[in-house]
Amino acid sequence: MPTPFLSSEEYDERAHQLYNEGKYDEALVILREGLALYPNAVELHVGVGYARLAREEFAWARRSFEEALVLEPEHEDGLAGLGETLLKFGQMAAALRCFQRTLELGYTDDLDLMLQIGRTLFREGSLRDDKSLFAEAQTFFEVAAEQSTDSAEPVACVGYALHRLGDDEAAIRKLRQALQLDKEHAEARIYLANILYDRSEFEAALYHFERTSPDDHWDELGIWRLIELKRSLHKLDDDDPDLKPWDARLTELSGTLDDVDELLMALDPSRDELAEESDHARGQLELFGAMLSELVELKEGEPQSALDVDLAGPEVDPGIAAHRVHTRDGRTYHGSWPEIVRELRDADAGFRGRSIEEYMRRTATRCYSETGVRVPSHDPEGFLRGIATAGFIRIER
Repeated sequence: MPTPFLSSEEYDERAHQLYNEGKYDEALVILREGLALYPNAVELHVGVGYARLAREEFAWARRSFEEALVLEPEHEDGLAGLGETLLKFGQMAAALRCFQRTLELGYTDDLDLMLQIGRTLFREGSLRDDKSLFAEAQTFFEVAAEQSTDSAEPVACVGYALHRLGDDEAAIRKLRQALQLDKEHAEARIYLANILYDRSEFEAALYHFERTSPDDHWDELGIWRLIELKRSLHKLDDDDPDLKPWDARLTELSGTLDDVDELLMALDPSRDELAEESDHARGQLELFGAMLSELVELKEGEPQSALDVDLAGPEVDPGIAAHRVHTRDGRTYHGSWPEIVRELRDADAGFRGRSIEEYMRRTATRCYSETGVRVPSHDPEGFLRGIATAGFIRIER
């Protein structure tokens, strides 16, 4: 039964706390209870919309945001939420109009809102591999950076967008600027390290990787690279104590189960995945360790000042960025990591027309069920290296 002595603001506050804890079902119960008493409370409708979004109930989320905007057409969170929902339905123009409206209404000084919209556009751009969305994200990140000149987060976000737009030089400058504002900004440091690694600036990449802790990493790719760089540049053995915390974190991240993994385990309870986890992680490292060692050896003997190790290196031939993989049926694909994943998806008749995200997720699940190898399903490079470890493809470069 509803408790009438609570105000709509109190219902909203309780639901917001549950939402932040990831308890979306419980938050929805509180919001419905509040709406039964206060059907015109805009904040409660908006709260329902975001809870529905978190549960991927996009049609219901859209209805809640639209109901909120009927009551208050200029509600900033309602506009941002509706825009995000419209992106899920592929209605780009309508979504961008919602986001643009927040600028027209003067919400540019709302740092959290600008970052939220920017991240929404960036995330959707990553799922769709759509540069136009990265450009839109950059606009909102830059607005946030202009409004908060002493904050590292919006500056770093501008750097992320510039990288996805192909301007690595500008991205590196922005990420370094963010680190000048906040040297403890681990996400910016890890992102910068990965860009430098991709440019074959291994010493500079390791410089930044080593200034992070294992708990700063929520993605396996950065840890694989850090471990391999330590082994190659510092000549560490596999069992060196300096690598143990990183190996442990890699195992911890690789051991995180999603609903599909848990279902597979229930169907195959005899699999002793914990005993194999370390071997899989180590096998992933061996996949490209030899190649990296060769590149490092080629660079040995080149003079480099310790004071310059954090500076950008020489220009890299754009052709080096192209990769080539071979499938078991004799086909060859080349291009950037995202381009290769897209080509593999298009070559699979069962996934044509589906999202890259779904293709990587389902292929990773199939890989685990057939071979026991865990494959990252959210990063194109990590995904391809993972299925290579499982023997589905061979990476030439």
